Amino acid sequence: MIEPKSVDLPHTAGAPRLALRRLHPRAMLPTYQSAGAAGLDLAACIESEVVMVPGQIAVIPTGWSVEIPGGFEGQVRPRSGLATKYAVTVPNAPGTIDSDYRGELKVALINLGRAEFVVTSGMRIAQLVIAPVSRAVVEEVEELTTTHRGAGGFGSTGV
Repeated sequence: MIEPKSVDLPHTAGAPRLALRRLHPRAMLPTYQSAGAAGLDLAACIESEVVMVPGQIAVIPTGWSVEIPGGFEGQVRPRSGLATKYAVTVPNAPGTIDSDYRGELKVALINLGRAEFVVTSGMRIAQLVIAPVSRAVVEEVEELTTTHRGAGGFGSTGV
C-alpha cells in the first residue's frame, strides 16, 4: 500500500505541533489532501474488513495515538463523500479529542444508509481538525440578563 504524502501548506508558520505515535506498522499517516484542507484525513487500520449493517455503529482504530498541544482539541468530523454517497457518518460529530488523551485515536462511524457498508484497512473514514479551545470561568448567579428570544428553544426563531 502506498502511503499518501502530506500536502505542503504555505500557512503553517506558528501552527500547533501535532505529535503522532505509530501503534501499528500499517497505519497510514493522517494527511491534508489539499492546500486548503481544514482537516487531516484519518484512515482505518484494521486486521480485517468491518461490515456495517444499516443502523450499526462501529469503532474503527487508526493505528495512531496523538499528542494535541494544550489549548487545542482534535475534532473528529465526517468525510462529506462517505456521508453523501453512503450515509456513513460520525454519530457524535464532531467528536472531541482532549489535549490530555494519549490512547489510540479511534473513530466511531454509523451507517445511516439502507445497505451494508464495508470498511477496509487504509480507507479514509473521517477527518481531524485541530482547533483552539477556550475554557470558561463558571459562575453561578441568581438571574441571567434578558433577551428578546428569552427561553425560546428549538425552532423558536423559525424553520
